[in-house]
Amino acid sequence: MLMRTDPFREMDRIVQQMSGASGTCSKPSVMPMDAYREGDEYVIAFDLPGVSTEAIDIDVERNMLRVKAERRPAAKADTVQMELSERPLGVFSRQVVLADTLDTERIRADYDAGVLTLRIPIAERAKPRKVSIGRTDGHQQISG
Repeated sequence: MLMRTDPFREMDRIVQQMSGASGTCSKPSVMPMDAYREGDEYVIAFDLPGVSTEAIDIDVERNMLRVKAERRPAAKADTVQMELSERPLGVFSRQVVLADTLDTERIRADYDAGVLTLRIPIAERAKPRKVSIGRTDGHQQISG
């Protein structure tokens, strides 16, 4: 039901981790995510620790979900001298292609303890339904 749009982004993330790159990023970084089905909806959870809700932007265009967030430095650069900076700063983004069977008009978003959780209902047209079989004038009539 969900597909990644950029297979090379994961490779970039791995290379960045292995090289020890940190600090302010000039290009968008990947945010870790989990996606699973729970009943009649899909749940996508993004790890965004230290990001305020005002710095998170979510938009959906057709079946493309885009999440963008920015983590800014906690301390003012002009008032402190940074001794160690290991927490990544900058822009984080993720694009996810949603299946046509999901109802993108009713996405719900919650942010708690640094985790952004999106709940996307399965569209009514995609849910299983019974098909009745009837008879009319000796002919079978099948309706859906």
